[in-house]
Amino acid sequence: MRSPVRVMSPGDGEEISDNTPLLQGAPQEEAAPVCCSARYNLAVLAFFGFFVLYALRVNLSVALVDMVDSNTTLADNRTSKECAEHSASSKALHNQMGKRYQWDAETQGWILGSFFYGYIITQIPGGYIASKVGGKLLLGFGILGTAVFTLFTPIAADFGVGALVVLRALEGLGEGVTFPAMHAMWSSWAPPLERSKLLSISYAGAQLGTVISLPLSGIICFYMNWTYVFYLFGIVGIIWFALWIWLVSDSPETHKSISHSEKEYILSSLKNQLSSRKTVPWIPMLKSLPLWAIVVAHFSYNWIFYTLLTLLPTYMKEILRFNVQENGILSAVPYFGCWLCMILSGQAADHLRAKWNFSTICVRRIFSLIGMIGPAVFLVAAGFIGCDYSLAVAFLTISTTLGGFCSSGFSINHLDIAPSTLLENGKLFSVSLLLSMYLVPFFSRCLPKVKCKTGPSMTMMDTETEGTNK
Repeated sequence: MRSPVRVMSPGDGEEISDNTPLLQGAPQEEAAPVCCSARYNLAVLAFFGFFVLYALRVNLSVALVDMVDSNTTLADNRTSKECAEHSASSKALHNQMGKRYQWDAETQGWILGSFFYGYIITQIPGGYIASKVGGKLLLGFGILGTAVFTLFTPIAADFGVGALVVLRALEGLGEGVTFPAMHAMWSSWAPPLERSKLLSISYAGAQLGTVISLPLSGIICFYMNWTYVFYLFGIVGIIWFALWIWLVSDSPETHKSISHSEKEYILSSLKNQLSSRKTVPWIPMLKSLPLWAIVVAHFSYNWIFYTLLTLLPTYMKEILRFNVQENGILSAVPYFGCWLCMILSGQAADHLRAKWNFSTICVRRIFSLIGMIGPAVFLVAAGFIGCDYSLAVAFLTISTTLGGFCSSGFSINHLDIAPSTLLENGKLFSVSLLLSMYLVPFFSRCLPKVKCKTGPSMTMMDTETEGTNK
């Protein structure tokens, strides 16, 4: 017997049993065809939107490796001398035309972390604005703004560190609204039994964007000039925006080309979850243990995810001593695994619920546990392998790959426990994401000054400045 899923009542915020078709024996509407359907077209366009979003976010992590004068970094950091140089000599000459900047490790930390200062500001407003203007416009203009600002990155770098930090913070403002906006849209588009698949497809674009952006940025830096990294991805973002505005609608009712059968299927499957409530029950939400479980899980997962996303290329360069071309490729490998895991886990989660009669809460718990414990184990193990390059890349890849299970765990649990309204789902997602983002920029800024000591058989990693402890 499947245990009932608990959701917040749209009237008073109290928990009630979920009587949606997720439960065994409940009447289920016949699913509309998948091929060429409006809901899967939305998922594909959202996929490419998050592809662009993360490409714009992570390209600086690789480009910064080539933007900084390596002599400056070596003077500040003794860690890079611990692991032996191992890169095979390349027949192709590394392009050296790009301008180099004298930025020390702490300055690089400020630059990499500045994105999140803007990112955390628009989390809560993102859910609110989505309820006013719709997720379509909010998501579209959020990515468009980030793309336009990205085009100005080389100019900001020439103006100085302050200008670049401000520009990256502005990019964060634009990206901060995207996830709440997308969640708000799916609350009107995703039938319960297809929720894991649709959201996994759309958010998997973020991983693939990382997979493509990291090595492509490395190749561009190696053979061309680091400035072209920002020009290329900025233009791609503008092209995506035009397609998004043209083809997407906020809800099935306003879509111009959706079939009647698909519209009826979506609306009928959501009719028991729709709420006309216009205000948010803040007090009951703050007292909700399921909500706080999501917040804690979101905080913990994002701490690891965004730290690696921001600093993995720096680790590859400063510790493992890969050149910029190898750096981009190897930094992308973990996120390719995560992308595959997200796609497969979404299919598996909905299969377990629809065919094997697993309860929604059971599926969310299993996938969250795998996606949290697995990465933790291998990430801790990666700290005890010293300069073993193969094990370092393998452990980081396994860790990030297993994290993909969370996409069908806590990551979409907001839609399971909250009434299906734009306002509440967008804000509920914003609350958990906001808290999980708050400390990342501080960690990025302070990391270059952290002193790490491993066991007696391992390499000692000391990133304090030369001469501090002589």
